[in-house]
Amino acid sequence: MRNVLVSGAGIGGPTLAYWLRRAGFSVTVVERSPGLREGGQAVDVRGVALDVVDRMGLGEQVRAVRTRMRGMSVVDGSGAELFRSEEQTYSSGRLDSPDVELVRDDLVSLLYKATAADVEYVFDDSVTALQQDEHGVRVEFERGGFRTFDLVVGADGLHSAVRRLAFGPEERFAQHLGQYLAIFPAPNLLGLDNWQVWFRDGETGGAVYPVHDNTELRVTLGFASAPLSYDYRDVVAQKEIVAKKLAGTGWEMPRLLSEMAGAPHFYFDAMQQIHLDSWSAGRVTLLGDAGYCASPLSGQGTSLALVGAYVLADELARHDDHTAAFAAYESRLRPFVAANQALATENPGGPAAEESVDRAKNAISLT
Repeated sequence: MRNVLVSGAGIGGPTLAYWLRRAGFSVTVVERSPGLREGGQAVDVRGVALDVVDRMGLGEQVRAVRTRMRGMSVVDGSGAELFRSEEQTYSSGRLDSPDVELVRDDLVSLLYKATAADVEYVFDDSVTALQQDEHGVRVEFERGGFRTFDLVVGADGLHSAVRRLAFGPEERFAQHLGQYLAIFPAPNLLGLDNWQVWFRDGETGGAVYPVHDNTELRVTLGFASAPLSYDYRDVVAQKEIVAKKLAGTGWEMPRLLSEMAGAPHFYFDAMQQIHLDSWSAGRVTLLGDAGYCASPLSGQGTSLALVGAYVLADELARHDDHTAAFAAYESRLRPFVAANQALATENPGGPAAEESVDRAKNAISLT
């Protein structure tokens, strides 16, 4: 039985673990966080990615926790409404679409529950060194010790440790898209009832929408900027950056920034894409944002992770040789990745056109 280490317990990692176990592999998932990561924005499961979820038997559960938006408004810095729609939202597209929008931590929880019984999860640890030979990969861990695996998959996000160890520094592969994004929860201080509000004031803006039966808000704040220098693990410093950049912004920004200061979960990062000539190096390969991040501007990161995990597991099950499996994985998935990355780079100023999203989300077949 082939023994696989997956780094990252977000969306791609557990999905890959599910399909590898179905194919008879032994799987260990290592996650730097002490537990499942909470917080994050609403994410979309679109097109062929919904087929992956349905094939996992999770379709009904995913749809049960979907957001129930009735529409959206767009306002300026003074709060004046510029536009409203009861047919679509910028985050999820048309409200009558079969695509599903749900909160990221709800999806992560469902994927974990679907795999916890027969996948080894190691939390509060991470990969610190990789040494390959013809028989396997010797993996050293932050908490000490080492283990040997037949294959290693980096599903550990934009700042992937596996990618850095196996391929080189992040700056070789990252393309900055000129924006930064912060996401955090807040009480529903605006009294929103399944309604999104998008706002823009100069080069800053964002969105506010309720989740979990309108009991809380998820706040997304953004600003344009050249690359900034900061520690991506220093949350206090990141909140200070956001507060400084958005100081003086109108609408409800002072109240939102006040809530941000005490928010228990906080995400902040540059809008970047990852481009590599190859997603594999020997017995190591990459999945999701670690290998081909499209950025949240595409709205397709979750679907890329779900579909990428399915295709990678499928090819590993088809081939006895990992080199052939990795090559087939890239051959099948690269057109899908290219179409979805283009959603962000071809329309960097706002939501992608509906027809472009429709083309991108189905630019691959699972068969």
